[in-house]
Amino acid sequence: MVEEAWVRAREAARAAGVELRPLGRLEDGDPILRVMVATWGEHQLIPREMLRALGDSANPPYGAYAGGELIGYVLGWIARDREDGLVVHSHMLATLPDRRHRGVGFALKLAQRAQALEAGIRVVRWTFDPVIARNAWLNLTKLGAVADRFERDYYGEMEDLVNRGERTDRLVARWDLLDRREEVDAADAFVLLDADGDAPAPAAASPPERGPLLVRVPRDHERLRTEHPELARAWRDAVAEAIEACVESGRVARGFTPDAAYVFA
Repeated sequence: MVEEAWVRAREAARAAGVELRPLGRLEDGDPILRVMVATWGEHQLIPREMLRALGDSANPPYGAYAGGELIGYVLGWIARDREDGLVVHSHMLATLPDRRHRGVGFALKLAQRAQALEAGIRVVRWTFDPVIARNAWLNLTKLGAVADRFERDYYGEMEDLVNRGERTDRLVARWDLLDRREEVDAADAFVLLDADGDAPAPAAASPPERGPLLVRVPRDHERLRTEHPELARAWRDAVAEAIEACVESGRVARGFTPDAAYVFA
C-alpha cells in the first residue's frame, strides 16, 4: 500500500512537471520561506529552526521542484485527534502564484498521503476557508476528503495578505487515506443556499430532515473581496449560516460540484 501510494504521488508529480523531495535539512528553510512569503506575505513566518525540528521529528515537509527551484510545499505533523486518534495535521499547502492550477498541490497532497501511510497513519486532517471554491474542489472532489466540522473565526484575526480583514471561518477536512468516500447523488438535493445574480440567496423554506443539501459559494471570492467587499462579506455570513445548519443536522460535506456548491449529506 505504501509503495502504491508513492507511485501515485510521483505519477501526479510528473504530470505536473515537478519532482517531489523531502525538506528535512537546515538549508531547506530559506526556499520554504520564499514560497511562504510569495503566498501570504511577510507575516508570522515559521522560524527556520522549527522547520528543521519538523524534519528531524518524522514530520519533514515535502517540496515540489521544477528546474532546481522549490515552487511549492506541504507541511504538517503527527497529531492526536479527539475522534480519530493519531492523524497527520496538514497545516500548510502553498505553490508559487504562477504555478497554481497545474496539479502541483494535488501531487504534494499525494506525497503527504504516502508519508502518512509510511508512518502507519491513515487519516489526515486540515482546515480550509469554505468560501474559496478552488480549495474545496481540490479537497473534496480531487482528493475525496470530507468536511465534518465547522467553526467561525477559527484562527481569530490574521494579518497576512490572504486573510487580512477576513473572519477566519474554517471547515475541517477529514481524509481517510485507505477508504474511498461514497459518492452522493445530488440530483434532487435541497438547495439551502443559492445565488441570485451575484448575491447569496438562502432558501425560503426549511430544509427536509433527510436527504442531501446544497450550499453554493462564489466562484471567485477573492476577486469579490477586492471589487465588492460588502457583497463578499454577505456571502461569508450566508455560507457560515448554511454550513452551521448542515452540521447541526448531522450532515457532512461529501462533495463539491463543478458549479461551486457543497453537497452535505
